[in-house]
Amino acid sequence: MSIRILLIEDDRELGKALRNSLGTEGYSVTSAASLSEARALLANQAAGHSFDLYLLDLGLPDGDGKSLLELARKAGSAPVIVVSARPNEDSKIQLLDAGADDYLVKPFSVGELLARIRVALRHRGSVAQAATLLYQRDGLNIDLVKREITLHGVEVKLTPTEYELLARLVRSAGQAVSHRQLLADVWGPEYLEHTQYTRLYIGQLRAKIEKNPADPHFILTETGVGYRMLAAS
Repeated sequence: MSIRILLIEDDRELGKALRNSLGTEGYSVTSAASLSEARALLANQAAGHSFDLYLLDLGLPDGDGKSLLELARKAGSAPVIVVSARPNEDSKIQLLDAGADDYLVKPFSVGELLARIRVALRHRGSVAQAATLLYQRDGLNIDLVKREITLHGVEVKLTPTEYELLARLVRSAGQAVSHRQLLADVWGPEYLEHTQYTRLYIGQLRAKIEKNPADPHFILTETGVGYRMLAAS
């Protein structure tokens, strides 16, 4: 199972860019855009939905993200990397003393973030699994590096949103992904209640890759949860 990251970031464009970059590296990313959303996700950890690492922005719309640091520390030993536009040294020291594992000042490169994630996981005894970048099953070939999709050798043309949705399912192939997680990771946290989006776009994807969209073979419905991409063969 891939490393699960909770990304707490209210900047929609930055959040989407980070989700895409981390997803390409094989991480499973869940997003929260506010303190309240993050607290709800942290509370769900008791039900087995634990995270392996937290990326925590400080400037959130409903309060200071540093209040989540204590909750994360109580939830377990998963590393916390603070991501902030605040370069103040005293703030860095206070958060590191309070339990943060690292402090990254915006703007930063994706390469630096990935390196710091690897170091933080290594220090906690975790190792990031290799990314799932190639999916092959029953004539369907999906290459997330080249962004190419073919079905029995014929190119499948997708809209940008259809591609991002399919790529998100591929990265968790074999696992159920909830409607809310798909909405957060593909459209953004502000779309969590728009479950009609997932149904609409899943229908469009099935029409393009399934032999019989009414009886899908690749993208399965998990009743009451969301969808699951059948594991690669």
